[in-house]
Amino acid sequence: MLSTKTMARYAGHSLAAFVLLTMAPYLSYGAAQEVAPDKGAAPHMDQTRAASKKRIEGSAPKQFGADYTGSQTCQTCHEDIYNNYRKSAHTFVETDKRGGWSEHGCESCHGPGAAHAGSGDATAIRNPAKLQPAETDSVCLGCHRNTAKHSERIMSGHAKSAVACTTCHSMHARGPAGLVQRAPADVNALCSSCHLSAKAQFAKPSHHKVPENSMTCVDCHNPHGSVRPGMVQTFASNDAACIKCHGDKRGPFTYEHAPMRQEGCGACHESHGSTNPRLLT
Repeated sequence: MLSTKTMARYAGHSLAAFVLLTMAPYLSYGAAQEVAPDKGAAPHMDQTRAASKKRIEGSAPKQFGADYTGSQTCQTCHEDIYNNYRKSAHTFVETDKRGGWSEHGCESCHGPGAAHAGSGDATAIRNPAKLQPAETDSVCLGCHRNTAKHSERIMSGHAKSAVACTTCHSMHARGPAGLVQRAPADVNALCSSCHLSAKAQFAKPSHHKVPENSMTCVDCHNPHGSVRPGMVQTFASNDAACIKCHGDKRGPFTYEHAPMRQEGCGACHESHGSTNPRLLT
């Protein structure tokens, strides 16, 4: 039988080996970071950095021909819309020279405006709100394609159901209030205007507090898309959004509830509403 001193020595060696194996990936990563970019250590990383830099700095200044008029011309007739637009988040397009649309922010979405300004013909200019959903989304994604939310939206249920960006977002009507509703009552009213079956489920005795506006639909759902079914929000390491509020149900547990591993909370609970207590199916 080994002595206590010998066992302690073996334990110390084992601990040192464990620490070395655990830290090895981080040490090798740090060493790789010291390699100059021209060494070719990670060409895909160089491409990623270059793409990110291009998105931040923007392309070369756009050359505007005679078919463009500039936003000041638009303001002449559409003063109320223009003033709201300049108070919205999209005013960045108008003022930031790096994007290439400085002083032509209106035409970045509506297209060249000279023909419309000269004739007053509403059909002589593009109105994204009146286009087919795919065409409307193409206009929006011209700028928003490289952001996570909108790139996910391409594969979301909203996109597959031909729900355009302008169905939920108002580009310049709300001014500083934002491009989409923010107050809980307004958010829930917007979602329930299409999702009538979900609205009916919330009328059941046991339900999440959406009708009371204590929470909103987007607390659980990501309208732009998600890796989980039903466009459910993810939390931490791709857990369902349920864990964000019900943290005590996350685990790990010694005796795990088997359905949680495959089907999740929805195996036993109706998230919108149920006639049984605790939202049970």
